[in-house]
Amino acid sequence: MKNIIETKKLCKTFSNGGVQQHVLRNVNLEIYEGDFTIIMGASGAGKSTLLYSLSGMDKPTLGSVSFDGTEITKMNTDELAIFRRSHCGFVFQQVYLVESMSVLDNIMAAGLLVYKDKNTLVKKAGDLLKAVNIDETLWNKFPTQISGGEAQRVGIARSLINDPKLVFADEPTGALNSQTGKAVLDTLTRFNEKGQSIVMVTHDISSARRGNRILYVKDGEIAGECNLGKYVTGDKERHQKLNDFLATMGW
Repeated sequence: MKNIIETKKLCKTFSNGGVQQHVLRNVNLEIYEGDFTIIMGASGAGKSTLLYSLSGMDKPTLGSVSFDGTEITKMNTDELAIFRRSHCGFVFQQVYLVESMSVLDNIMAAGLLVYKDKNTLVKKAGDLLKAVNIDETLWNKFPTQISGGEAQRVGIARSLINDPKLVFADEPTGALNSQTGKAVLDTLTRFNEKGQSIVMVTHDISSARRGNRILYVKDGEIAGECNLGKYVTGDKERHQKLNDFLATMGW
């Protein structure tokens, strides 16, 4: 498999009242094309810090991150912003839609610097909203006029507007109820089945089951890995395999 991301001796240290806190410790990791990679671990283990370091949203203290053959840790802030816009999509627990803009305009705004032709951008935004099952009657609504689950699916559409190599998702179902969260996970799963590469941080086992590769972070290091294969609804063996793996990790 082709790797999209490769890290070498990735370290991240914070200073808290003069005390050095080592959040990531010499992480050597590859993220592969087409995978739905899940990052799990206890609170404070370094999951989100790892996600942000992989995407260039946070600079490591030491080590390197290469994204599709380009070492992004050597880029300055402006170069990173341009790189992320063209290569990365982001889905967060809080959707951060612009409340003064319609659903459709929120999607289009994310693609304005990439698409030169407005008609092409409008069509792409509409196609994505259809793909995430947002009815056309909602396209001209404001974010406050749609449900939390619908807003998160709009967020997924926004993350895909520039055809990213990789979508980074940080607890995308954390603020949703189980039924609404399932709809969001179904959406991510469908795009992954079509070839979209995804890296997702989650603390939820039902969310983690959607991935084919589980990475467990403990004390800033990759403590273990579990390969589940392709997601199949109702696969009890998959469920048990993940539970057994998490038990060995001390979950």
